[in-house]
Amino acid sequence: MPVLTILIVIIGVGVILWLINSFIPMQRTIKNILNAVVIIILVIWLLKIFGVLDSLQNVTI
Repeated sequence: MPVLTILIVIIGVGVILWLINSFIPMQRTIKNILNAVVIIILVIWLLKIFGVLDSLQNVTI
């Protein structure tokens, strides 16, 4: 996946979160939970794109 596509997705997610936080009235705790969930999903997606999660599957404990 090209780096430009990854940057566009990250910027798009950031803009969508900003729009939701700015213009949709919600309780502060719900906004914090929503932000945390979206960021966790984005980080997991990035780890999968860069192959970090694939290499962790070979680790044995």
